[in-house]
Amino acid sequence: MKVAVQRWGNSLAVRIPKAIAVESDLNDGVFVDLKLVGGKVVLVPLRVRRYNLGALLAKVKADNLHHEAETGNPVGKEPW
Repeated sequence: MKVAVQRWGNSLAVRIPKAIAVESDLNDGVFVDLKLVGGKVVLVPLRVRRYNLGALLAKVKADNLHHEAETGNPVGKEPW
């Protein structure tokens, strides 16, 4: 698919056609990694990792549980 490179302020921009955006699951505001690979411009969508607290806590076991850390005596108005 042929598209034009256009000036956008001091930069250059390329509009991503809707068909390509839909197929690659790109939406407004999605961040991409812009690379130059072998002389070609490559855009790779960056996916935001979604964490689930229950799944993360399920990974806590006795062998990877950290012990309480001593931080010294209070120096201000800490409630503990």
